[in-house]
Amino acid sequence: QVQLVESGGGLVQPGGSLRLSCAASGTIFSINAMGWYRQAPGKQRELVARIVSGGSTNYACSVKGRFTISRDNAKNTAYLQLNSLKPEDTAVYYCNADVRVLDNRQYRYWGQGTQVTVSS
Repeated sequence: QVQLVESGGGLVQPGGSLRLSCAASGTIFSINAMGWYRQAPGKQRELVARIVSGGSTNYACSVKGRFTISRDNAKNTAYLQLNSLKPEDTAVYYCNADVRVLDNRQYRYWGQGTQVTVSS
C-alpha cells in the first residue's frame, strides 16, 4: 500500500507565496512521475505541474513562471513552490505519483488534497 500526504496549504494574500509538500510512503520500488493538480469549486481538476524521475518538468500555462515543481528522490517527496499567488489560484491542490511497487506494476496514487486560498 502506498500513501501520499500533502502539506503546506493555507490562506495567503495576493502576491504571497506558499510551499506545498507531497510525501509518498509505503511499499515503493520506484517513483516515475509526480504531479500536482488543483480543483477549484465548480471546475474540473486540472494539471498544474509535473516532474518525472529524470527531472524534466512541465507546467500549465497559467502558472508558468510563478510555480516551481521539484522533488527529492531520496525522500520520495515532491514540492510545489507557489509564488506571486493570485485569487484565481484558490483551489484544493492534489498530488499524485506513478509508483512501481514490488509486483513490478505501476499504479497512480493520489493524496487527500490541501486547500490553498488566496484572498485579501
